[in-house]
Amino acid sequence: MKTNTNITFYFLALIMSVAAAGARPNIIVLFADDLGYGELSCQGNPEIPTPHIDSIAKNGVRFTAGYVAGPNCSPSRAGLLTGRTPTRFGYEFNPTGPLNEEPGFGLPAGEITIAEALHDGGYSTGLIGKWHQGGTAKFHPFRHGFDEFFGFTHEGHYFVSPPWDGVETLLRRKTLPGGGKGTWTGKKGLSYHTLLNSNEPDYDANNPIVRGGQPVEETEYLTDALTREAVDFIDRHDDKPFFLYLAYNAVHSPLQGADAYMEKFAHIKDLHRRIFAAMLANMDDSVGAVMEQLRKSGLEENTIVFFLSDNGGPTKELTSSNLPLRGSKGQMYEGAIRVPFMVQWKGKIPAGGVYEKPVSSFDIFATAAANSAGVTAPKQVEGVDLIPYLTGENEGTPHETLFWRQGGRTALRHGDWKLVRMGGKFAPGKAKWELYDLSKDISEENNLAAAEPGRLAELVELWEKQNSEMSEPLFQNR
Repeated sequence: MKTNTNITFYFLALIMSVAAAGARPNIIVLFADDLGYGELSCQGNPEIPTPHIDSIAKNGVRFTAGYVAGPNCSPSRAGLLTGRTPTRFGYEFNPTGPLNEEPGFGLPAGEITIAEALHDGGYSTGLIGKWHQGGTAKFHPFRHGFDEFFGFTHEGHYFVSPPWDGVETLLRRKTLPGGGKGTWTGKKGLSYHTLLNSNEPDYDANNPIVRGGQPVEETEYLTDALTREAVDFIDRHDDKPFFLYLAYNAVHSPLQGADAYMEKFAHIKDLHRRIFAAMLANMDDSVGAVMEQLRKSGLEENTIVFFLSDNGGPTKELTSSNLPLRGSKGQMYEGAIRVPFMVQWKGKIPAGGVYEKPVSSFDIFATAAANSAGVTAPKQVEGVDLIPYLTGENEGTPHETLFWRQGGRTALRHGDWKLVRMGGKFAPGKAKWELYDLSKDISEENNLAAAEPGRLAELVELWEKQNSEMSEPLFQNR
C-alpha cells in the first residue's frame, strides 16, 4: 500500500511538472540588423517579398510605433537584453573594431539580462549570431545567462570569407580601381563603391565565428549557418522551455548576396539594391525555416515569437529605406529608432492585429517574465507586459515617455510629441531643440519649436529631469 501511495505521488508530481512546463511558453527573439522601417512587405515594400517575416504579423500583431533603445547596434542590444534605457548604466556609445576588445567595453556584469532571468527560472538559453556587448572574456555571453553561443562578438562579420565563392560582393573603397569615384562593377563577383568615401571596416579582424568559446571554421553563408544552428537548437530543446535569441547580422554590411538570391532579383538593375534585396530575402527564408521547425516540433502555439530590427537602416550604406520616417541609423529622428516590430503567440493574442501606441524593445523582457511561471523580472526593468494591451484587457498606453541619448544627439517622445537635438558626437554644440507632433507629422518635416514655445519648454524640462537620472558613459568611441 505504501508503495502504491508513493507511486501515486510520483505520477501526480510528474503530471504537475509537465503542466507547469506547458504553462511556460518558449521565447524566441528574431533580431535583424540595420533593417529599415519600410523594407518589409507588411510595412509597404512591394519590391522585396518577405512572406515569412510577414507571417509573424499575420498570425499576431504588428506594431507601427515600435521603438528600440538606441540609434545603433550595441546600445540597442543592451536595452533589449536588460529591459532598461542603456544610458542609465552608462552604455551610451557603439564600440566598433578593436574597441570591442578594450577593457570596460561591454555590458556590465551587474546588469541582469533576460537570458539570466529566464535561465534562473528553468529555461534553456541560447544566443545565435551577433553579440556586440563586449569582445573580451569578461563580457562573454556565457557570463550573461546564455547556456549556448554560436556566432561572433564584434559589430559585424563577412557572410562568406575570401575568396568569397558563391556570392556577389560589393565593398566600400576610398578610390576605385584605376582611380576615380562612384561604382566599379567587377566581372568576377567583387565590386566596389565610393559612396561613403571610406574603406570597408575590417569586420573579421580578431573576430572569429565561435561555438561556445572556441573558434570554428564556417563555410556556409552566415545567414544560413545561423539558421541551421537555430533550427538545431529548437530541435534539441523542444522537450523543455527555452529562450532563443537569434541575432542575425543581415542586412548589416558588408554587402554580400548569395548567387541563388541574386538570380531571383536579376530584374533589379542597380547592383547595390540587388545585393540588399538578396540579403533580405535570404533572411526571410531563414525566418521561415525557424518557424517551420517550431511547427514540426509542435511548439508554435506555446512559443512567443518577436521580430524586430536593432535600429533603422543606414540608407546610403545599404539602400535600406526607413520611409515614411525621417533620418537613418545613428540619428535621433524616427528613422533611426522606430523599427519593424511584431509579435506572435498563437491562441493568446489576436491574429492580424495592428497596434499603434508606442511600445519598446524593453517590453520583450517584461512580457517574457510576466508570462513564464517561475520567472521574475528585476524591478529596474522599464518594459511592460504587452499581452494585456494586445488582448484589449488594458486600454492604456504602454509608454507615455521614452528617452534616448548618445553624446550630443538626444531625443524624447512624450505622448505624441517628439523632442530632438542633433548635436555633436560628444556634446550638443550649437544644435537647437526641434519639436514635432508625431500624430500629424510622422516624417518630422514640420519643426514646431518656434511655433510652440510652451510645449517646447515643457518637453525640455521633462528631458532634463530624465537626463539627470542617467549615468556618465562607461566608454566612448574615439
